[in-house]
Amino acid sequence: MDLQRFFQLCNPGATLNVAKQSDKDFYIDFSPVRSGSLIREFIRPITFSEKNPTCQLFTGHIGCGKTTELLRLKADLEAENYHVVYFESSQFLDMGDVDISDILMLIARKICESMKEAGLNVMPGYFKKLFQDINDFLTSDVRLDKMEFTLGLAKITAKSKDSPSIRKKLRDYLEARTDNIIDAINEEVLITVNDQLKTIDKKGLVVIVDNLDRIYNVTKTKYRTQPEYIFIDRGDQLQRLLCHLVYTIPLTLTFSNDAATLNSRFGVKPKTLAMIPIQSRDGEYDKKSITLLKQMILARAFPELPLKERFNQIEQLFENKKLFTRICIASGGHVRNLLGLVYSCLRKDDPPFTTEIYNEVIKEFRDDLVRKVEPHEWEMLRRVQENQSVAGEKDYHTLLRSMFVFEYQDKDGVWYGVNPLLKGAKQLNK
Repeated sequence: MDLQRFFQLCNPGATLNVAKQSDKDFYIDFSPVRSGSLIREFIRPITFSEKNPTCQLFTGHIGCGKTTELLRLKADLEAENYHVVYFESSQFLDMGDVDISDILMLIARKICESMKEAGLNVMPGYFKKLFQDINDFLTSDVRLDKMEFTLGLAKITAKSKDSPSIRKKLRDYLEARTDNIIDAINEEVLITVNDQLKTIDKKGLVVIVDNLDRIYNVTKTKYRTQPEYIFIDRGDQLQRLLCHLVYTIPLTLTFSNDAATLNSRFGVKPKTLAMIPIQSRDGEYDKKSITLLKQMILARAFPELPLKERFNQIEQLFENKKLFTRICIASGGHVRNLLGLVYSCLRKDDPPFTTEIYNEVIKEFRDDLVRKVEPHEWEMLRRVQENQSVAGEKDYHTLLRSMFVFEYQDKDGVWYGVNPLLKGAKQLNK
């Protein structure tokens, strides 16, 4: 085992990009235990609606593997001969303060940057005039004179993210022009882009906007949270662009009283990436799911070995096979949690990990979670443990977003389980 490589690959902050052969070797397909392939469900509407733009929504627990699946979607679509623009919105936007104009301007920027990299050029006249107007409006705050279009957009988004005062000024100016911006992106960017893509035999353009699920659940207007305002009140504007679109959205929106309105706005229900079901509703452990979780760790430890031979090396990682099973169960089927648990073991000592190291790590994770649980929330957790249900937005924000409770799916629908790391807390078992 290459210990340094294993340490790096277990970093829970790292993301696999299956387009790279080096990363593809570590990818495990969990679709057999996640009720089918969501990637296929995203691809089919695009391929069957080539000439008609589609807009699809993707959600799930933060850290459950959405980015890895979206990068796989990108790779699969590129294999189908689509031009795909993928970006993580959190790199360019302040997630605590986002508006529609911010997202639209960022999409325009990333499309044009991608086209430039492909050797194609887009020169939209509307935005040149808009830059000049911004210069006049902001005086010395942002200077865009004679600046190339993509660089101008990059400077606007960078300044907007870094400076709340400039962001407010820009937003006040741009929000009133949102419809004009959408029209300009369609008429001067996307029509041109689609025509140019045809010349290089591409089937079309797909834009994947990742990390919008990380938008803070802060109050945006008197009666609306930021996610509700962006995706429900203004969702019709987000889907008007003349290309295939995939947006990640906060899981909280599926609990909103306006969830039906969200579906109506976009004409499609959000697809949820389910947790890995480590056990069934009746508490029976799912051997297939646990085996796949083990494969995820073993692939990082012994990528050169055939799959079957990797399982013969378990005792190089853990002092016994039962301990390996226990750490998979403790993760709750949350991919990033499992990597985090193994990573924490690696920080303490070299493998094979002993029961003592495992207990230390579990205690640290449990204590960290317990500190975050308010006294009145223990009763809510006891109800979830008994009823396997969560009712309403308030409970969602408290329990699921804090990762005190995980959402699972089976053939009978959705059910909820308390994070296994909390199950050993004395407060839960009074």
